[in-house]
Amino acid sequence: MMPRIGSIAAAYGISVAFVLVFFSESTAQIPTGRELIDKMTERMKQENVRSRSSQTIETSSGQLRTFLYESYAADKGEKVLMRYQEPASVKGQAFLMLNNADDIWTYFPRTGRVRKLASHAKKQKVQGGDFTYEDLGSGDTWKEEYEPKNLGEDSYEEIPCWKLELMGIPEKDPAYPRILIWVRHDDSYPLKMDYYSEKGRVQKTLFLKDIRDVEGTPTAHKMIMKNLEDDTETRMEVLEMTYEWEPPKGFFSERNLKK
Repeated sequence: MMPRIGSIAAAYGISVAFVLVFFSESTAQIPTGRELIDKMTERMKQENVRSRSSQTIETSSGQLRTFLYESYAADKGEKVLMRYQEPASVKGQAFLMLNNADDIWTYFPRTGRVRKLASHAKKQKVQGGDFTYEDLGSGDTWKEEYEPKNLGEDSYEEIPCWKLELMGIPEKDPAYPRILIWVRHDDSYPLKMDYYSEKGRVQKTLFLKDIRDVEGTPTAHKMIMKNLEDDTETRMEVLEMTYEWEPPKGFFSERNLKK
């Protein structure tokens, strides 16, 4: 038979009140899944952002393709515009994602035409890499598309983390049926994400590294997406970034894609 709290307290000369307070405070320190995803989203999804980055795609044969692009986002990722600068073969190519990547337009300088993609295109790879349009433009929709659960304490590279499980809600049509995220204890910033396939296996893993302070916000300057099914890898590295940017009127429009 388990001893009562009062018996434990008496044996060690501790008051019952102290023990109850200790247990309640310890429990309060463990965030729920919902609290974790709210804090994590608050860290990652700033109101507006302007950046310049590189994107390196490594194929299964070991070949490398590197791009330079500028990116703009507003309304916490609900609107995204990306425009490629290098190499010359893709310079000026751009795409616009609105409504959390439900609406996507692309622009190719060679044709001078803006084309709207079909709704299922958001699951396609960007420039043949391992990030999909949905990965880059879904904003914070995972707060509505997944049921979060804190699986408890864990560590990643000896850093104390919470292990957050996101189970997709089928009627919300989530991008992945299940995601596991290692969330850093001290600031609720994610360090690693496992994306599961319909077969129940890890399809892709995202590593967030070189986390620096940008205008008071922790920000990963390197993101590595490894596709375990295709044996490919895409690395994104931030070269310049600011959150202190306001989009001009009409910036996120089809017309602006051609500029």
